Amino acid sequence: MPSQPQLQAKQPVSSLLAGPYGHPFHPILVTVPIGAWVTSLVFDIASHVVGRPGFLTQSSQWLIAVGVIGALLAATVGFLDFFALPPGTPAFRTALVHMTLNLLVTAAYVGNFLWRHGEDIGRDSAVGTGPLVLSAVSVAALGASGFLGGKLAYHYGVRVADERKQAEGFTTTRPSASDADRTTRTTR
Repeated sequence: MPSQPQLQAKQPVSSLLAGPYGHPFHPILVTVPIGAWVTSLVFDIASHVVGRPGFLTQSSQWLIAVGVIGALLAATVGFLDFFALPPGTPAFRTALVHMTLNLLVTAAYVGNFLWRHGEDIGRDSAVGTGPLVLSAVSVAALGASGFLGGKLAYHYGVRVADERKQAEGFTTTRPSASDADRTTRTTR
């Protein structure tokens, strides 16, 4: 039987803003910055391989901006999920580190965007070594944060439906083979 703090962590602070029970918005929204920033890093690397890298350099910069906007949206609903956690618990401490890493990564990408914008990169220039390294370090930190986010959901069950609700997905609606055998035996 789940404890009261466990049940509290499964309920949304605001169904309208954070998503209904069992369907949180935060995991859906984090796909935007993750996808944008990982693709940005791929474009950064590719800009050093192709002959005319300007389109990759510019696309990478805009992907960083899209990722920052997505991260701010994800953080907004993530804060709501964070507020449902009882302080002093391992889940709370994990969420605090997860949130701190995400805020640092987002700040690094804001800085990366400004750095690239300030360099006034030419149309056919590859991404500079500094911004590329910053992107690589940021993606690594994002991976560590994602590991912690997975721990919150899959290990601690934060904002995941309770076990009784989950069990509903594993009940059969048609008779099993043993039920059919019993029916056959009783009708003979």
